[in-house]
Amino acid sequence: MNLKSFLILCCFVFASCSQPSKSSDNSVPVADQLSKARSSDGYYISWKEHIIDDTASSGIDISGSDGLSIGDLDKDGIIDIVSVHESDTEYDGALEGHIRIAFGSQDSNKWVSITLAQGKEAAAAEDVAIDDVNGDGYLDVVAACELGHLIYFQNPMSEIRSSKWPRIIPEVTQERGSFIRVFLADLNNDGKPEVISANKGDQLGAGTNDNAVDGLNTISYFEIKGDPLKNDSWVEQELIKVKIPINSRPIDIDKDGDLDVIAGSRGENKIILFENMSNDTIRFKEHPVIIRRANMSDNDKIELNDSIPKVNGFNMDFLDVNSDGRLDILLTEVIDEFPLGTTLVWLEQPQELSQDWIAHSIGSIKPDRLVGFAVADITNDGKPDVITGGYSRGNRRTDEDITVKDPLGRLAWFEHPQDPYKPWIRQDISRRKRGMFDKFIPLDLDKDGDIDFLSTRGNSLPYDGVFWLEQIRTTEPSKSFMSARVKDSEEMPVPK
Repeated sequence: MNLKSFLILCCFVFASCSQPSKSSDNSVPVADQLSKARSSDGYYISWKEHIIDDTASSGIDISGSDGLSIGDLDKDGIIDIVSVHESDTEYDGALEGHIRIAFGSQDSNKWVSITLAQGKEAAAAEDVAIDDVNGDGYLDVVAACELGHLIYFQNPMSEIRSSKWPRIIPEVTQERGSFIRVFLADLNNDGKPEVISANKGDQLGAGTNDNAVDGLNTISYFEIKGDPLKNDSWVEQELIKVKIPINSRPIDIDKDGDLDVIAGSRGENKIILFENMSNDTIRFKEHPVIIRRANMSDNDKIELNDSIPKVNGFNMDFLDVNSDGRLDILLTEVIDEFPLGTTLVWLEQPQELSQDWIAHSIGSIKPDRLVGFAVADITNDGKPDVITGGYSRGNRRTDEDITVKDPLGRLAWFEHPQDPYKPWIRQDISRRKRGMFDKFIPLDLDKDGDIDFLSTRGNSLPYDGVFWLEQIRTTEPSKSFMSARVKDSEEMPVPK
């Protein structure tokens, strides 16, 4: 051990002995509790929030923030962000919405934001994807709108911050219900991306009773055969019809060099895997994802039971959790028992796609509803962790009448254990009365050697928008979370 390491270790020992731990004090707001999480080299991990785009900085109501995607749109070597905002807190069918671009700079705290589309064009904008669609070497944008179309924006190449981007709402997608997801992916390896999208049929679906849905809605991909700004270039190919399509994620799940599609249905609570069998023509083989649950017995043995996890794939990420060479699926399981909510699980991929997938628990943030998450190695120990975001379920405009026992807006992460089959270690970051965290993108934004996260926040007007979480490392314990605002939705403890 060198002198520097020895001195740091001494600081850690002293801090552990002299600092009272508040992380177990249920009366202290989560953000004010001292972080116990440590990086692989022993530093304490906490988080600092930085605003990228919100109502206060833009002067524009961009509430209901949902999806985001990143790419170098202006070819200056710096990441830019495209984000979507429903801009509607009532889900009343109002043709409102914003699609925004935040152009990055050398300073991770300086962004120049513009509106790409608003109003009817961006009606209830929900998701967004970036790729070079027309093959000119510049990244284009496709957004999914819940009311109810896809919209394509073609990068103008020059003056992209000031000129209006050429755009089209393809006729084949117009007035088609409620597009909830969109991805751009090259399905047949011909160098041109296809547009993959799930359409849930109606913005509200069936409210809280998904079983009441009778009709089927489509998960499709669109081949673009020609100029994407022309209607007849968009050719739809149906993958499947299900009750409430909720996802259509492209991923090379079998690691054979092409992109498969994993689809989710909220209506039937099921996952479907479409194995890519394409050559020149795009073809898929459908595999129902049959799931069995695993439990850890008292003597640390994995036991299977016949209960079927209630999963729909609203959000998914992928990781070889158990290091067997096969990608596993991370998603949330709906819990019907009180308090209602979700828990994060991973589905262990079998040797053959026709075999059962085994569900293992990662953890929960009860009573908060875990929805958004992303895989990243937060501690730099070589084992990827998972950051998570919770959905607040109360009034979206005020903190009044919201209690500590209600589902609130939680930020937390789960630390990968030595044995991935055992419970993961939850590290809470923040718990606000209002907040909805739908999407996380991990990257070292400030280039200091640790992972940060880009994210969106909704359900908390006027605090919605785009932000990034900076990972802070210190030799002594510090508060778990530092807010970017002096005034914000109230921080809360975790209920006893």
